[in-house]
Amino acid sequence: MSLTTVPSATTGRTAPATVIPAPSHTHRPASDDNGWTRLIEAVRESGQYVTRPEAESVTRIVLSALGGHVIGDERVDLARALPEEAARLVASQIPATRPLTAAEFVDSVAARIEGATPATARWDVSSVLSVLPPLVGDDLITRILTQLPPGYALLFGRADLSPAS
Repeated sequence: MSLTTVPSATTGRTAPATVIPAPSHTHRPASDDNGWTRLIEAVRESGQYVTRPEAESVTRIVLSALGGHVIGDERVDLARALPEEAARLVASQIPATRPLTAAEFVDSVAARIEGATPATARWDVSSVLSVLPPLVGDDLITRILTQLPPGYALLFGRADLSPAS
């Protein structure tokens, strides 16, 4: 299987993987602006966005879209692990009536970003979702991927391994 990196619609650059240090505590302080700022900066670096507002806009759109597709304990645990502003974006979404395939999810994000194509939206989605595992923990990401249709692992920066038939 070969992977192709797609440049961002706005920067035209490809990005290396970005690591966000995991928080040293599980309780989020009442005001977590610093956590939100770190998340946005990690997305900015991952997606090589020129401006912080651009990275913040993409982050808001992708987390809102994800919030409708993660349900149950995983949704609660994801919201608890994220900075307060990100948690609100995830938790405030109405659950989707049907799970979207990974490609449909990317297309739904493309529809929310002016001028986006499926390729640039995939870049944007991956720029946000790939910074989540170090922030929220690999175990939670594994649980989230278990409830999503096949194909999402690549969006989170993981190999998408399927059992042999």
